[in-house]
Amino acid sequence: MKQILLYTLFLCLIVLPVFSGDIATFINLGFSDNSAYFMFAQYGLKESGSSPYADLFIVEVQTNKFTLYGNKSLTYKQEVEPGTNGIGALFNIIEQNIALKNKYNINHLSTGRILYHLMNGAQDKDPVTFRDFVSNKNYTVSLIQNAVGTGKNVESSFYINSTISTSGGSTKSYTIGHPGYKRKGVKNYKIRQIILAPDERSLVFLIEKEEADTTGVNIRYMIETVKTGF
Repeated sequence: MKQILLYTLFLCLIVLPVFSGDIATFINLGFSDNSAYFMFAQYGLKESGSSPYADLFIVEVQTNKFTLYGNKSLTYKQEVEPGTNGIGALFNIIEQNIALKNKYNINHLSTGRILYHLMNGAQDKDPVTFRDFVSNKNYTVSLIQNAVGTGKNVESSFYINSTISTSGGSTKSYTIGHPGYKRKGVKNYKIRQIILAPDERSLVFLIEKEEADTTGVNIRYMIETVKTGF
């Protein structure tokens, strides 16, 4: 029996993927009451030195751009105690930017409705097709990406094609993102969530980025937004 257990453990060690790098945690911090602005954050621990960090963003949904001073970052030099996850950096960066949150009238309770969510460990598909049973709309979403180079020298771009059709037969198509903009150090993108704004006239696409690093691959997040109009 002991030999069987040891052999099973050996097989598990072989098949388990080896991941080196740090993975940020995404936080939906809500829309403004008129759904014109969206606030989100990410936080975690740097793999090198276990330093806590947090990034805070506010995006204007109509233009798909950061607001003025809507891109904040905070990294601490000291290491945290074992068993902690760096969430203190998130609390601190939110506290430091209360005035920015109030300026854009962000409501932390107004987080929208998730239409699509790619679970951790699930295989991403392209295109993604799904139905919103509340509005009875059908969605087809495809992420097109292009990467050149290898290792730390990789750079890549992407954009999203989305088609929405209603039960009445109306169809609209959108191209979201910046196809010509190459991000240095990013090797791959995934759509993690698609969020419908509270006014139900805008979409937020949560994009996972795999960033090449000297220690492996870091996971970070960004968003793309679009006004759907119906």
